[in-house]
Amino acid sequence: MATGPYKDGMPELDADLAAGAPADTGARAPAVRARDLSKTFLQGDTEVHALRGVDLDVRRGSFTAIMGPSGSGKSTLLHLIGALDTPTGGTLEVGGVRLDGLREKELTLLRRDRLGFVFQFFNLLPTLTAIENVLLPGLIAGERPARRAERAAELLDLVGLSERAEHLPAQMSGGEQQRISIARALLREPDLVLADEPTGNLDSSSGDVVLGLLRRIADEGQSVVMVTHDPLAAGRADEVLFLRDGERAGEVAGGDPERVIAFFHGLAA
Repeated sequence: MATGPYKDGMPELDADLAAGAPADTGARAPAVRARDLSKTFLQGDTEVHALRGVDLDVRRGSFTAIMGPSGSGKSTLLHLIGALDTPTGGTLEVGGVRLDGLREKELTLLRRDRLGFVFQFFNLLPTLTAIENVLLPGLIAGERPARRAERAAELLDLVGLSERAEHLPAQMSGGEQQRISIARALLREPDLVLADEPTGNLDSSSGDVVLGLLRRIADEGQSVVMVTHDPLAAGRADEVLFLRDGERAGEVAGGDPERVIAFFHGLAA
């Protein structure tokens, strides 16, 4: 039986926090649920409302894209979902676990054990080889490399880069580096993968490969939430959520880039 901060894959909550925990934790809970979520920053003496009362439900095993004009709050929302920042108001659950009230150690464990991150600028360590970068989350978690070696090799094969295992990031193209970062995000089999502009620095061909991998991840049962400015990329998702001025501005079904483009142009008008 698991012990410590996690038990049966879920963080143990103190009694005062448990009282506010949702009843539908576990497999029945959405991957993400937000209610009346808000985030306010202070710039000098001025309050900046990055998010204003956003509601969101992300189904398990789905691919959700978040779009909006610059300053709409989409990256802020992704950071809150990833427990990289804390909301000012409202409630937020990831996999049925309420994030508000969790201690920093519990948030760290949640990020480490249940979330995978894919960043626009790859964030690979330049002195580590591809296989070492993929293994890094396990090393940070205190695991011996041998425990995850087979998994890492399988992931390199999944992203089509087995032959690049011993290459450094500087010896790989941008598209290859992003595929390595996806393999790294999947190493510890997270429940939810968060991708922040994953194709933003890639050419169209490399971006298509990366989007295909994210689509495959969702089709195989993991949940994916992606922030993007590209309607063509968003069109690969199951559903697309639009934000404007920190508020939810609508949503459309994915699978049709033209539908996404039409809604986005109407939003920007």
